[in-house]
Amino acid sequence: MNHFTTDLVQALVTKQDVTEVFRKHLETAMNHLLETELTAFLDYEKYDRIGVNSGNSRNGVYTRTLHTEYGDLHLNIPRDRNGEFKQQTVAPYKRSNDTLESFVIHMFQKGVTMTEIADLIEKMYGHHYTPQTVSNMTNIMVEHVDAFMKRTLALRLCRCHMYLC
Repeated sequence: MNHFTTDLVQALVTKQDVTEVFRKHLETAMNHLLETELTAFLDYEKYDRIGVNSGNSRNGVYTRTLHTEYGDLHLNIPRDRNGEFKQQTVAPYKRSNDTLESFVIHMFQKGVTMTEIADLIEKMYGHHYTPQTVSNMTNIMVEHVDAFMKRTLALRLCRCHMYLC
């Protein structure tokens, strides 16, 4: 068995919260993936002599907290000296995954009331959200949708076909 299954079995046997096991292993896996991504970008392993005087090298990390349904993940985003590395694992400036927000909007579209949505979230996640908080979550998305719908479109006439492109 690997460490994940061992820790999972241990948590189940001792009746601990398995969410923390998932969170811990997800955090470890994502940090490892980020480090591997930089290694692939630089084309040499950490502490490898090939990297000396290569023109670009590792330049530490900066931390980012990503809020997920399993808890907060503390990620170490690696950097390179030239500032050319753009990691693909976590979207830039993203601080949370949109699982909860997507769920709320989907339920709202189906006609479920704010109070019922707040009760469902409390049952699922164990965290109480007031109907006002749920309403605020949907209002933010409604503003984005309205802005998208009201944007101006640049129309141009194609010379070769004489119709709008």
